Amino acid sequence: QVQLVESGGGLVQAGDSLRLSCAASGRTFSTYALGWFRQAPGKEQEFVAAISILGDTYYADSVKGRFTISRDNAKSTVYLQMNGLKPEDTAVYSCAARWSPFSAANFVSSAQYPHWGQGTQVTVSS
Repeated sequence: QVQLVESGGGLVQAGDSLRLSCAASGRTFSTYALGWFRQAPGKEQEFVAAISILGDTYYADSVKGRFTISRDNAKSTVYLQMNGLKPEDTAVYSCAARWSPFSAANFVSSAQYPHWGQGTQVTVSS
């Protein structure tokens, strides 16, 4: 079972950048599809970005062109580079993993991911 630990959150101003990291345990990281989700206060959790085992990426429209998801299999880490942050990006960001050794698909529903990190807070002030 993979365990995920996020880091990199914080308080920034609008327009700033942050890079979130999610480190995974285990030696089969390359066989996991990965995703980032976020949940703002009083709102439902929403999909942010996903990356397949082959490195194909998919983004929510709200972050497309501003956020970049990437993975480093040698470090068992997935990243979320966030540029041009807006106050509406304020949320708890969580990474998720799904064992997917035979499929290069991206997964955009939280229900498709059985493994989750604890989340990291990102606050963007105006």
